[in-house]
Amino acid sequence: MTVEKLNRQRVVNLLDAFARGDIEAALACCTDDVDFLTHAPIDVLPHMVPRHGKEELRELWQTIWSRYSEIRYKAPVIVAEGDEVATYMHTYFRKRSNDRVVQFDMAVFYSFRGGLVAQIREIIDSYDLVQQVLEREIGPLITATGMDGG
Repeated sequence: MTVEKLNRQRVVNLLDAFARGDIEAALACCTDDVDFLTHAPIDVLPHMVPRHGKEELRELWQTIWSRYSEIRYKAPVIVAEGDEVATYMHTYFRKRSNDRVVQFDMAVFYSFRGGLVAQIREIIDSYDLVQQVLEREIGPLITATGMDGG
C-alpha cells in the first residue's frame, strides 16, 4: 500500500472514531504534540481557539460532544500526497439542546509525522455556521451596522 493510501485511510479512521464519539481512538491517531487550528469566529465559538497537544485537543472534542448528540460527515473528496491529506466534507451536528441539525461544509488539511496526524487545519463556512448555531439570520445585523467596507 502506498503512503498516500495509508494516510488517506488513517484520516478516515480518525474521522470515523470522532463521529462515533470515541475521542480516545481519534486521539490515538495523533502525535502527542498535535497542532490544531480552525478558521472560525471565536467570539461566537470560543471553544474553537487554536489547540496544541492531545490534552487540549481532547478538551475541544469533549466540548463539542457535550453540545452535540450526533455527528455525521460525508467526505466526497479526500486527496493524499505524501504526508499531507486534504478533505472536503459535508458535516452534520445534532444539537443536544433542541435536536436541530447544524450542517456546514469544511475543508480540513492533515499533516502526518511518523504515521500519526501532527497538524490539523480547518476552513469552515463560518458565516453559515454562525447563523445555524445562533439560529438567526446575521446578514441584517451586519448590514444595519454599516460593516460593508464602504
